[in-house]
Amino acid sequence: MTVFRISPAVADAFPDTLIALVTATGLRSHEPWPDTTTAVEDLEQQLAYGTWQPADETDPRIEAWHTAYRSFGTNPRRIRPSVDALGRRLAKKGTLPRINPAVDSYNAVSVRHGLPAGAFDLDHVSGVVDIRHADGTESFTPLGEADTVENPKPGEIIYADTAGVLTRHWNHRDAHRTRVTEDSTHVAFVLETLHADRDGALLKIAADELQSLLIPHAERTAVHCLSPAQPLATT
Repeated sequence: MTVFRISPAVADAFPDTLIALVTATGLRSHEPWPDTTTAVEDLEQQLAYGTWQPADETDPRIEAWHTAYRSFGTNPRRIRPSVDALGRRLAKKGTLPRINPAVDSYNAVSVRHGLPAGAFDLDHVSGVVDIRHADGTESFTPLGEADTVENPKPGEIIYADTAGVLTRHWNHRDAHRTRVTEDSTHVAFVLETLHADRDGALLKIAADELQSLLIPHAERTAVHCLSPAQPLATT
C-alpha cells in the first residue's frame, strides 16, 4: 500500500483542491485496449471536424493552474501545466502522442475534461508520497532524461517520496523513476482540480471515465480522493 498526503501548507494555500487517485492492480498493458484507442481517435476526429477544442489558457480550468504556478514562482507560459501543454500539442498537431495504453488512457481523459493528469508506477515509489513545497535540496530526474538531475526551487510545489521528487511544478512533468511503461502492473493515476466547488463533479466524471478504461485490463481498480478536509489516502 502507498500513502498519499497533502501537506498542511499546501492545503492552506489551495483550500479548494481536490485530487482523485485512480489505482489499478494487475494491469495488463501488453494486450489491446480498444476502448482507449477509440477514446483517443474520437477526440482527434472531433478536433478535425471542428466540433471540439481542447481547453486553452483562457479557460477557467487552465487559468487557475497558471495562477497557482505564478504563486510559487513558476512562469506558466514557459513551464506549462501538463493539461495545458497536452492541449496545445493536440491543437497544433491534430493528434495525441501514443505512449502505451495506460498513459494514452489518462492523456485522453485529461485533455477531454481540461484537468491535469499523471501516473506513478507504485512498484517504484518509496515510502509516503507527499504533495508539499520543495525546500530546494530534493533531486528530480525528468521523464525520458535518465542522466539528468535537477533541484526544484524552494517553495515550488512537488509530489515527492522518500527517494526524491516525482513531479515538478505540481503537475508539469513526471519523474523517470516512476514512469508508467507497458510492464507496469501497479499504478496510481492522478487527476486534479484547484476548484472543487466548481469542478468537483467534472473531476468525478473524469475519474469514473478513466476507471472504466482500466477495468477491462486490471485485476482490481479503485478511486480515492484527497482534499484539505481529507488530506491522506491509502491506495
